[in-house]
Amino acid sequence: MVLTLLKAKLHQARVTHAELEYEGSCAIDAALLDAAGILPYEQIQIYNLANGERFTTYAIQAQRGSGVISVNGAAAHKAKPGDRVIICAYAQLDAVEARRFRPRLVYLDSENRIVRTAHTTPVQAA
Repeated sequence: MVLTLLKAKLHQARVTHAELEYEGSCAIDAALLDAAGILPYEQIQIYNLANGERFTTYAIQAQRGSGVISVNGAAAHKAKPGDRVIICAYAQLDAVEARRFRPRLVYLDSENRIVRTAHTTPVQAA
């Protein structure tokens, strides 16, 4: 059996640019890609906290240390500068690997600086 698990998350990233005329993708500060373990051209899901939009694209590198999160191409209709988004990547693992796997969770501030990292989320209380 193959399971799909969360591989990486950039939590509450702030969109800095929305470039409609760019060919597509989401440009992400290279330091944030490294911290999350997301590769250039890897498929990502973006969940927009401002408007509820959820969409798929792929990651490309933005300048390291820039804080850039640029939603490009058609996806620029789904996010605008200032929107808070969650950017996720997923991996397919067999059942044995899945039990051992720990995702990379990267929590950001309003300037897209890393506040903390983790490998688990807190248990949600009732």
